[in-house]
Amino acid sequence: MAFAGGLLGTPDAQIGAQSHSLTVLSETHTMVIDTLQNAKLYSGLGSRIATALKFLQEQDGTQLPLGKTPIDGDRIFALVQDNTTKPRAEGVWEAHRHYIDVQFVAAGIEQMGWAPVADLTVKKPYDADADYALFEGPGNFVTVPAGSFTIFFPSDGHTPGVAFNDQPSAVRKIVIKVAV
Repeated sequence: MAFAGGLLGTPDAQIGAQSHSLTVLSETHTMVIDTLQNAKLYSGLGSRIATALKFLQEQDGTQLPLGKTPIDGDRIFALVQDNTTKPRAEGVWEAHRHYIDVQFVAAGIEQMGWAPVADLTVKKPYDADADYALFEGPGNFVTVPAGSFTIFFPSDGHTPGVAFNDQPSAVRKIVIKVAV
């Protein structure tokens, strides 16, 4: 596995002044973390991801109503959430088959875990109606402050909503579901 964006090989990476982007790569798995000001760099990932990131740039995420906001029917929609982060030990790995997650932290700070699904053990088999499966196993965690986003693809296991420094706190997050 390689880390791009200046944070080589660190198991716990943080976006900071010296490095504004991090892409975690392995042979077939990619997740992205960056700040919204760099969203245009990811338009090459497809028009639907570009649409999702443009939506985030044009909205004040702290003012959006809670719940589901359609962007392009069932192909792209936003889930606006107010959450309290949880200790890492309570985190659960998840993955989706039909949607890419673009997770944007509008207010607060959280950590998110990443691991290739192929490296995880199934805890709850895939539920086609809910488009998710749950997993167990080790992974890498990144710190995601307000104004930053992650992109998790179907091959990416992820653990969202983890407390920074294991100190639970309030987070306003917009998860945009992008159909593959």
